[in-house]
Amino acid sequence: MAVKGLDLTATSLAEMSSILDVIKEPATLLSLDYRILAYNQAYQAIYGEIQGADKTCYQVSHGYSVPCDQAGESCPLKRCQETGQKQRVLHLHNTDQGQEHVDVELTPVRNSENDVICYLEIMHLVKEARATPGEGAGMVGRSAAFSRMLEMLRRAAPSTITVLLLGESGTGKELAARALHDASLRSRGPFVTVECSGLTESLFESELFGHERGAFTGAVGRKKGLIEAARGGTLFLDEIGEIPLPQQVKLLRLIETGTYRTVGGIEPMHADFRLVCATHRNLKQQVEEGRFRQDLYYRISAFPIDLPSLRERPEDLPLLIDVLLKRIVGGDSVQITESALSVLKRYAFPGNIRELRNILERGVLLADDGRIDLQHLPKECLVMEEDVQASVINSQDSIEHILPLDVFEQRYLNHLVKVFKGDNKQLADQLGISERTLYRKLSRLK
Repeated sequence: MAVKGLDLTATSLAEMSSILDVIKEPATLLSLDYRILAYNQAYQAIYGEIQGADKTCYQVSHGYSVPCDQAGESCPLKRCQETGQKQRVLHLHNTDQGQEHVDVELTPVRNSENDVICYLEIMHLVKEARATPGEGAGMVGRSAAFSRMLEMLRRAAPSTITVLLLGESGTGKELAARALHDASLRSRGPFVTVECSGLTESLFESELFGHERGAFTGAVGRKKGLIEAARGGTLFLDEIGEIPLPQQVKLLRLIETGTYRTVGGIEPMHADFRLVCATHRNLKQQVEEGRFRQDLYYRISAFPIDLPSLRERPEDLPLLIDVLLKRIVGGDSVQITESALSVLKRYAFPGNIRELRNILERGVLLADDGRIDLQHLPKECLVMEEDVQASVINSQDSIEHILPLDVFEQRYLNHLVKVFKGDNKQLADQLGISERTLYRKLSRLK
């Protein structure tokens, strides 16, 4: 461990410094003015040796010239100063392999007079998601919306609380559930997925609870259910909003009592799993309509986490394209042109990341020169782009007649209102403005 310029008094600095090497994860001591006073061997192994004296945490970790809160991010040290309490925040830190997600935990260190003399910073590496291209099938992203979701996953993972993942189809709910499992105390146990949609009542019971030999016609042997298969691990109920009411009663009993019976069985069996559920449905609305039990809803929604749509994280699109191309057979040698990327950035992606992967798989097959261009994109991606271009080209006001910008903006918005299939929030996201700003502009059109 390296120690630099510790000038604190009224405490044993040598003892404080030696403690850092006991911590297995990267750790530092920070002064009240953000300077890195000491760091342990784990920090040096991952981030390298800090060159030069009086380096600050925001310089080394982020390359900023000002503290994080002045650079538009949440600063745990600033929050520690304001509250006097331990703080935790998810950040992107510089490493030799590029920027990576780090779960930062900052704790004030006090002397015998209860004065804060420095801060202990422990950096928990996030292995369940990446912020740079690489191998593997985990989550990828670096946008603010993605980071908020990832931070919620990290908060819930170590506990036993039931998590409800909410998001549109194709947003990666199973990947998020897997990340919860991998970061939990049950990570060495099994991760079992139950596809709830399309299961009949009898099939649901047999799949979930298992059955005994002779329980029904065709049951020639005992079958272990998915609850038993998930023992010691995580049970992931995907699209739980699709479960009909009769099955919901049996699922509620399982959650409340922790016991179940196999189909045709007599003896109760004890379940041992951590429950994670997911849906693209509005369960609150289904409760109001009587299609989902209210008591079951409150049982599974103890810790809801919203997964952002691809429309809400457009800055992640280039990174996702890079990563997905590497995962597609033959895609590692294929690139996407700037013009095609520009069109995709304006596309609404109703199918989210799943749809993006389909688009790229199609492009890989069509791009003979190894470059996915406009002609390789599906027509639905180009409809809006072509309509806008046609509107400009066929306008009665040619390039020789220059329009005022506000007039052009009104005509453009009027065209978008006619052709855009999403709602105002989606349109505002695509235009890069707030929904309130869009509302004001549309009001002027009327």
